[in-house]
Amino acid sequence: MALRIAQLPVDPPVLLAPMAGITDLPFRRLAVRFGAGLVVSEMVASREVVCAGAEARARAEIGAAEGRTAVQLAGCDPHWMAEAARLVEAQGARIIDINMGCPAKRVTNGWSGSALMREPDRALALIEAVVGAVAVPVTLKMRLGWDEGMLNAPEIARRAEAAGVAMITIHGRTRCQFYTGRADWAAIRPVVEAVSVPVVANGDITGPEEAQAALAASGAAGVMVGRGAQGRPWLLGQVASALDGRAAPKVPEAEALADLVVAHYEEMLSFYGRDLGLRVARKHLNWYLEAAGLAAHRGPIVTGTDPARVVRALRQAFGAQERAAA
Repeated sequence: MALRIAQLPVDPPVLLAPMAGITDLPFRRLAVRFGAGLVVSEMVASREVVCAGAEARARAEIGAAEGRTAVQLAGCDPHWMAEAARLVEAQGARIIDINMGCPAKRVTNGWSGSALMREPDRALALIEAVVGAVAVPVTLKMRLGWDEGMLNAPEIARRAEAAGVAMITIHGRTRCQFYTGRADWAAIRPVVEAVSVPVVANGDITGPEEAQAALAASGAAGVMVGRGAQGRPWLLGQVASALDGRAAPKVPEAEALADLVVAHYEEMLSFYGRDLGLRVARKHLNWYLEAAGLAAHRGPIVTGTDPARVVRALRQAFGAQERAAA
């Protein structure tokens, strides 16, 4: 089972969703290591990335040229979206994704993200500008609509395909739902039926069973995993193995899991620098501990400011898990 974005195969058709403050380069590398078919960068504000100096761009380190990576751009101005697309293409991006799904008020108040679903003509102008600016495939991520009274994803998808978009991802909620309730995978099917390009289903895909149910309900060509991968970067590989009948990746436990978490922690400190890295790492460490049933050990780990002590505490926590299982 595979899908194609223009001439680029995505195999397996299991994608990591862009999540602000979460799917940074260290986390995306882990997801690819465990078998993700494609990972999408954190949302990049188009005007800001163009106007930033070379030093700021280097610090941002989008990872555009990393294997199996799409770079997601957000904005409301066709000019800046096109300029940002040219920039990340020059940095090596193989795929550029347009954000029309983010529900956050700080984004929608500026007529970016899912606010564009309220203005299809404005959205189309952005899409046309990006597609016209680059030679690499352009994809689109959006929601079912702004609210229950404006479920216009099929209409926008048709227009996006006509403008040259090569793949569309649909989160099975409206913007006004944010992340409440359950994603409506069946409501994605009208988008699948409206276009000939691949459609990917997103929302509440937390394991292989949910992925299979989402594909059955939506008729989509693949799935995108978001919050379910927090603390479980191997989840995409598990989903892929269930869909394709491949050997599932071995889920690390005890000492092996400690090694993975410590390596991820140290890479975050290296990537961000010590002070910022300590703050960014807290949520990831908390998710790892919760997923492993070790939340009781998180105090000195999540709040620790001495990396050496945090590493020791992590190894002690996972060692305690191994002893308890023996």
